Amino acid sequence: MTAASDAPVLVGVGSEQDLPLVRLAAQEAAAFGRPLRLMHSFDWGEAFKAPSIAGPHDAAQDLLDRAVELAGKVDESLPVRDEIAEGSTVETLIRRSEAAFLVAVGDSGMSTRQPGCANPAETPAVQVAARAGCPVLVARRDPPPEGPVLVGVDGSTGSRQALRWAFECAVRRAGRLVALRVVDRGHDENPEILAEIVASVADRQPAVPVECHTIRGTPGNVLVEQSRSAQVVVLAARGHQPGRGMIGSAVQSVLYHSPTPVIVVRGITPADSP
Repeated sequence: MTAASDAPVLVGVGSEQDLPLVRLAAQEAAAFGRPLRLMHSFDWGEAFKAPSIAGPHDAAQDLLDRAVELAGKVDESLPVRDEIAEGSTVETLIRRSEAAFLVAVGDSGMSTRQPGCANPAETPAVQVAARAGCPVLVARRDPPPEGPVLVGVDGSTGSRQALRWAFECAVRRAGRLVALRVVDRGHDENPEILAEIVASVADRQPAVPVECHTIRGTPGNVLVEQSRSAQVVVLAARGHQPGRGMIGSAVQSVLYHSPTPVIVVRGITPADSP
């Protein structure tokens, strides 16, 4: 799928807690030269329960006005549009993702959950990451460290796509890239594959400093631990079976337990866009 040149970075703005997300999404939009679209889903059923319908609607518009102002502080030349849409936030974002360059959502507090707590599959961020038609940025409430761009590479078509996106992220952040391959505790039958895969993409972005690491362990656990010092983690939605509605177990682990923003790549890559 190729993104149109005017395909936006689409942001779901549900509450004040999403304002840090707006800042991060605006930075992504400015870096990739994309317009920013801010969307708030309005529940008319709840509005009719209020003393005045105008009150909830005005509050929604006030929230969007603050989000627009915040985006302007990131880059005053950034094209920004806001919209109050009717219906479910998740379903609206998934539907609009077909024409978006990137969808940005908050993590619904996933990264602050206590260890051992069950991971609810219905979490909005996970639903969007699993079903969107474009890459999805899942932001955290706390700002990330000024570390590298971390990308998981397992040799699959999906991970190569994620690697291309990660290189673009590193270029636009003027940062370095860490490519990580995780193997089980058995014999590594192809220890050179990571360097070979990275080299096949690196020639497009020769100025990006790159490190390649192969670590033994469980992919989800290793990626979560390594992500703690990264500014963003880039992962394929599901490397070998990239069907809609599906994300891999390692991606789920990172979404639920990493404190770092995550970009789940499916659909398009920066290389596909004009």
